[in-house]
Amino acid sequence: MDHGTVIEATKAVVTLDIALPGIIWGWMITLNMWAKSIGTGVVLVGAFLLHRHKKEEMPNLRWLMPLISFIALNIFLFFTLIDLHQPLRMINIFLHPHWTSAITVGAWMASLFTGLIMLMAVIGAFDAFPDFRRHCSIAKSVRAKSSLYEKVFPFVVFLALPVTMYTAIIMAQSSARELWVGAPELIQMLLAAFMVGSASLILISEKWSAEVKKDLAMILAFSVAFSFTMYMGEYFFSFKAAEVEATLAFVHSGGAYNVQFWFAMVLGFIIPFFIAKGSMTNYNPTLMRFAAVTTLIGLYMAKDVWLKIPQLLPLS
Repeated sequence: MDHGTVIEATKAVVTLDIALPGIIWGWMITLNMWAKSIGTGVVLVGAFLLHRHKKEEMPNLRWLMPLISFIALNIFLFFTLIDLHQPLRMINIFLHPHWTSAITVGAWMASLFTGLIMLMAVIGAFDAFPDFRRHCSIAKSVRAKSSLYEKVFPFVVFLALPVTMYTAIIMAQSSARELWVGAPELIQMLLAAFMVGSASLILISEKWSAEVKKDLAMILAFSVAFSFTMYMGEYFFSFKAAEVEATLAFVHSGGAYNVQFWFAMVLGFIIPFFIAKGSMTNYNPTLMRFAAVTTLIGLYMAKDVWLKIPQLLPLS
């Protein structure tokens, strides 16, 4: 080779040659994923209930479901934004989108999803409060379009699936994070949505019919059981890579996150399963509200552990 030839690749400039220490994705991302699961989960579970039962059996579902979803989604979007190093650059996702990026696609879907949910919440609220509707100048036009609720709802349900799962793709794309594998994380994200979606609706189901409540208990029981099974599969039988074993050492006996992990499993999965299983035949509203609260707390703790422990291994 001619010694006078300059190889462009040798001009690389090293700006960071050590691994970033500590946890980069912390409680904000945990809260982000947890809130997103609530926002999408109430829609998925609500759609199932509306398919199986008459809306008269769930008198407040049509407006509380989108309201809960709207609040949770805005928490999700808010903490996504403030976690960015340059939040104002977020606008470039909409002005100059790159459709090969999971973040770009997810941001567009989440924004569209939130907008449609807001529309459903407004229509549902006007339908639920006739006295307010009579005294509101814009209520008549909104009421006239109440059929729009049924037309928008299928698109919202369709969007809820990718919105709740796309974070798993972002995690799977993270280099040197062998615990975060696309397929299992996709399933766990979906199960998390059904867990906290059913738990959130249980808390507002006091006036609902007995059959609807039993369906909620069924959804909670099955979702926590399947999710717990996946966690245990990783915990006991994950031998695909040395990094996974080293990561899970943080939750094994003596690990730094052992207590939090098992507390999350008991609080968010084991206790709700047995309560919900019993309520599938003999519904106990007090115990089910307790199970709903423990599910919400336990899932947050489990997500927190699963997010943090892979980041504790050095990348170099």
